[in-house]
Amino acid sequence: MTTNSNIQKFLKELRIIANANRVELLGILNTTPDSFYDGGQNFSSENAIKAGLQMIRDGAFIIDIGGQSSRPGATSISVEEEWSRVEPVIHGILKESPESFISIDTYNSVVARRAVKAGAVLVNDISAGSIDHLMFSTVSELGVPYILMHMKGTPETMQDNPTYRNVVEEVREFFSIKLVELEKLGIENVILDPGFGFGKTLEDNYKILNSLNAFKEFEKPIMSGISRKSMIYKALECEASHALNGTTALNMISAVNGACLLRVHDIAEAREVSILHNHLCNQ
Repeated sequence: MTTNSNIQKFLKELRIIANANRVELLGILNTTPDSFYDGGQNFSSENAIKAGLQMIRDGAFIIDIGGQSSRPGATSISVEEEWSRVEPVIHGILKESPESFISIDTYNSVVARRAVKAGAVLVNDISAGSIDHLMFSTVSELGVPYILMHMKGTPETMQDNPTYRNVVEEVREFFSIKLVELEKLGIENVILDPGFGFGKTLEDNYKILNSLNAFKEFEKPIMSGISRKSMIYKALECEASHALNGTTALNMISAVNGACLLRVHDIAEAREVSILHNHLCNQ
């Protein structure tokens, strides 16, 4: 299947999911040596490819591959280093599973362009075009859907005492402004991500989760990415490695509150959330 036809197939599936109130899963595949959760176990291409293929078997709708760490305090790496981490993984997964959907998790337009050429069908940019000002025009040219995420600051600074007058309203205003910018460039296939853990306090994260359906006014698919984050393990006073049960609980709350995409590390467990939620909504 050509890249363009795969993009069109993905868009069709995404519209069906959003309109049917279904929930599907994005599998997190970090090819970084310092992932906050797995500690870099998928840093080798071979391990990453195996992990991605297992996620597909477990029921992932799309695999989100990233080579640049976005953990709090993370520093940026060169374009070539980032690309060297993700390129073999994209090719390796699509070689074994050519019908699968791949997302590229990057804030660099050069990496995004190369990834789409290699077969990715979605760009997931945590910076909303603020780090690389060519990102929006690149996405427009590529004709791929785009994940628009809210983050206050950068990965290096985002947790340096983030403050809001009203966090839900500020995220809503951010989406409103950015969607106008994107629409002017012809980018209409946008997924909204409120950015749990990106420039937000523990309380901010729960306020957003509780009001997730407020963003449905934009009539765009909503993604929730809370998997094993500090909003869970700090509240439970445990390590990220022991935050699966809490993740499952908040994934279901995300789904009930309007998210149709869940970005997760643990596909098999999150698939149960998806199945049960979809049964609930069919009653």
